[in-house]
Amino acid sequence: MGNGQRLIRGAFILTAAGLLTRMIGFFYRIFLSHAIGAEGMGIYQLIFPLNMLCYALTTAGIQMAISRFVSAKLALDDVQEANSTFLVGTVCSLLLSCTAGWAMHHYAPFLSEKILSEPRTLPMLKLMAYSIPMGALHTCISGYFFARKQTGLPAVSQLLEQAARVLSSYLVYLVMLSKGLKPTPVIAAAGMLCGELAAMVFSLAAVTWHLQTQKFSLSSVRHPGRILKDIIPLSAPVTANRVLITLLNSLEAILIPVRLRMSGLNTTQSLSIYGTFSGMALPLVLFPSTVTNAVSVMLLPSVSEAQARGNNRAIQKTIETTLKYCLILGIFSTGLFFCYGPRLGLYLFHSSAAGLFVRILSFICPFLYLDVTLSSILQGLGKTGLCFVNNALGVSLRILMVLFAVPSQGIQGYLWGLLASELLCAALDLTALRRCSEIHFDAVSWLLKPAAALGIALGSTLFFSIFFKILKFLPSIAVLGLEMAVCGVLYLAVLVCMGILKKE
Repeated sequence: MGNGQRLIRGAFILTAAGLLTRMIGFFYRIFLSHAIGAEGMGIYQLIFPLNMLCYALTTAGIQMAISRFVSAKLALDDVQEANSTFLVGTVCSLLLSCTAGWAMHHYAPFLSEKILSEPRTLPMLKLMAYSIPMGALHTCISGYFFARKQTGLPAVSQLLEQAARVLSSYLVYLVMLSKGLKPTPVIAAAGMLCGELAAMVFSLAAVTWHLQTQKFSLSSVRHPGRILKDIIPLSAPVTANRVLITLLNSLEAILIPVRLRMSGLNTTQSLSIYGTFSGMALPLVLFPSTVTNAVSVMLLPSVSEAQARGNNRAIQKTIETTLKYCLILGIFSTGLFFCYGPRLGLYLFHSSAAGLFVRILSFICPFLYLDVTLSSILQGLGKTGLCFVNNALGVSLRILMVLFAVPSQGIQGYLWGLLASELLCAALDLTALRRCSEIHFDAVSWLLKPAAALGIALGSTLFFSIFFKILKFLPSIAVLGLEMAVCGVLYLAVLVCMGILKKE
């Protein structure tokens, strides 16, 4: 099987698993929005920046280094060195994550009261502390299998984690109701812990069996000190990037409710708006990014492998294909969320505010999807420092909008800042890649024709909307889903007729 076929196959498996995971996650968020309310969702969202900070410090850079070095070593048929790199990186990440978990648990009272300014996050922080080492372990194992282009295990691990998260949260919810207690955001934190535990146990068992079949163990590692010296220079910029971005995101998450209060809202209203935005609208807009996230995971080892072999033509083709399909997906998502966003907000979350947020956020889709995939290509090329600078500039712009636009314009000031930030990051990533490789940007085929196809698809769906009105026996959300599916099929059909979608 060729590299292109392996990339497509791997991306397809991850996309299928990601879509199923996101669908489960959507029903899970709907359940949470009803169980703990918009304010509870806002409180739950407050702990995520700290979770992402621990991930950035202990895992993000090391996982990327594992994926890049393992794929490069396998391209040179050095299986022993590839496995050694994986084990050294994983042990390093595990030690760091155990330290971070201890610190999170020990300083949870200080973090909840002084940093998050919300004492109700204390039990959630303590539960989350135990999940940090578990998450680090199964993330590094997934990075190893991504490098080997064996995406089946990470896909199953992802599904298992989500299923365990939802089931355990629901069980805790039932227990609280049976005891006459009001459900709190703790049910979501408990679900997070159980999900990480399930994924860790499964991943650890799978990688242990895999290494045993290769007769490789920890004692087989060669030159761990030299491997660590190779990992640190590559992972350090990524770690610094993630840490800085997470710190800025944490500052952003803390500032948004505060600045919303300056716009005239009280504490409950500001937390409810933040929960509606971050827990309802944003995940909905991010749903199509399941595809681009899967592709980005496969792009990093594929680009690293092509670079190790000196295949510049393969790198150029990868970049151009990524640009084309991200724009095709992004343009369609923009039209879909802009037209159907208000109804999605009402039907899924019973919130008109969520629908309005979805409509505004629809404009970030092309730039968001581009930023994810182009950043992965840059990391695959070893340009981790550029990713650091580009992401820092983007988040800094968002924070400026939080500071100066939100007090006067409310949450809409932040939404427009988010759009400007994604546009800036995508432009910077594309500029950096054009310096690394010659790229032919086909504006007609990648922008104008998809936009025309979108207009035809939406217009045709609107024209035939009268036929959907006879389906009154179906739930409103089912009719809406059918309309969106018809629009998607028409969009693809028009692209095929235009010659945009064809075998590469």
